[in-house]
Amino acid sequence: MIAYATEQRAEEQQLTQAQHTETVPDGHRHRRHVPFDRLHNFRDLGGYRTAGGRTVAWGRLYRADSLGKLRGADWERFLGLGVRTVVDLRYPWEIEAKGRIPEPDRFTYANHSIEHRPYDQSAIDPDVDPWRYLADRFAEVAEDGAAEIRQVLELLAEGPGPAVFHCTSGKDRTGLIAALVLTLLEVPEEQILADFALTELATARLLADWHEANPGRTMRWPSYGRARRP
Repeated sequence: MIAYATEQRAEEQQLTQAQHTETVPDGHRHRRHVPFDRLHNFRDLGGYRTAGGRTVAWGRLYRADSLGKLRGADWERFLGLGVRTVVDLRYPWEIEAKGRIPEPDRFTYANHSIEHRPYDQSAIDPDVDPWRYLADRFAEVAEDGAAEIRQVLELLAEGPGPAVFHCTSGKDRTGLIAALVLTLLEVPEEQILADFALTELATARLLADWHEANPGRTMRWPSYGRARRP
């Protein structure tokens, strides 16, 4: 399902720019960030160059924050992408509380919770080194969720496309799967790190969503929603 575009690009792509775009031979213009009103971190994983000189195809694989927020014009825009496979990386209790994608039966839908030890980022001690802390959590997920991660990767590779995978903010669990997929496609590490860091463009809106959903609570951790490169 995950395909390579046949077009070879002569110049280096500016992958760290917010509005990275590319026009492919059929004249269609692709954009890294797919704009929605209620979703803040929905991105196309196409356009990245591989070590072998090929390019990951646009419009085949997306990463996102929670699709449970889709409704109205956002829902219609999402349907226009032609997505056929949806992988929800959240805990079942998160889905119960916040909702899943509308009309899941119209997709090849799967819930694979790759994280096994929940933690509340908003309550983390402000003095904790964010990058060491998150690196340790990623290592836990990779170890605890090995079986689920394999199921996710197999579904993305073999299921009908286009496909999208998501968690709540589209940062950590989603970022880990994106990094693994791009690694398997032989995308260089520099581009993978750049893709992870693009969540920084959504941080302010993710933080605003948290405050709206948690009136009366205090955000303790200043690195909530951050995805700066180490």
